[in-house]
Amino acid sequence: MRIARFAHGGGMSFGVVEGEPDGLTVAAIEGHPFGPITFAGPRWALADVRLLSPILPSKVVCVGRNYVEHAAELGNEVPKEPLLFLKPSTSVIGHGDTIRLPVQSKRVEHEAELAVVIGATGARNADRAAAEKAIFGYTCANDVTARDLQRADVQFTRGKGFDSFCPIGPWITTDLDVSDREVRCEVNDEVRQLGRTKDMVFDAATLVSYVSHIMTLLPGDVVLTGTPAGVSQLNSGDTVSVSIDGIGTLTNKVV
Repeated sequence: MRIARFAHGGGMSFGVVEGEPDGLTVAAIEGHPFGPITFAGPRWALADVRLLSPILPSKVVCVGRNYVEHAAELGNEVPKEPLLFLKPSTSVIGHGDTIRLPVQSKRVEHEAELAVVIGATGARNADRAAAEKAIFGYTCANDVTARDLQRADVQFTRGKGFDSFCPIGPWITTDLDVSDREVRCEVNDEVRQLGRTKDMVFDAATLVSYVSHIMTLLPGDVVLTGTPAGVSQLNSGDTVSVSIDGIGTLTNKVV
């Protein structure tokens, strides 16, 4: 199932995206998507609504250096345990929204990532089995990074935390095996990153379990699972797209 959050003439709703790529529709549901799905009546062609970020997390927990080749391209070793940092909720934007380059940085880069969305149970001190059950679904993410600020600060908060630096979307896909999915990033239709989730050092369930022993993951929280090699600079006027096999494509303009 594909769960979207979208704006329409009557306001904002969660909905279920259905159909084939050339004729997608979205059907509104009652309330949030974490319980039983009850359709609320209206159905729209996807082209007639505006997709929003599919969820509004209380926090975005990110994992650094979770692909060996990406760690190497930045001159880092692979950590023995997951390397965690946070993005603020205010960094989250959706499909079609604009990534805004901050004046403080001279080098902003894309990082295509698989994102994990936590479901209704949340996760606290979860073992692997409980972590797997806590996962509601998956979406695409772009961990936009001001690389020069990240290197200058050593800590990641400023370089990762600007408004618009966490596009996620276009929707959440549930019941998906993500053990071996292609992760692709294109800038202006040029492939910049191409990896597979099987190459992650720590898989999704391991990461959710690990994080849950440090901080409680609430329903709707998002865990970003790291990026493959190939990160490169974004410039004003670029169009950047993150695609994950079985989920879809997240596209954003850069200004």
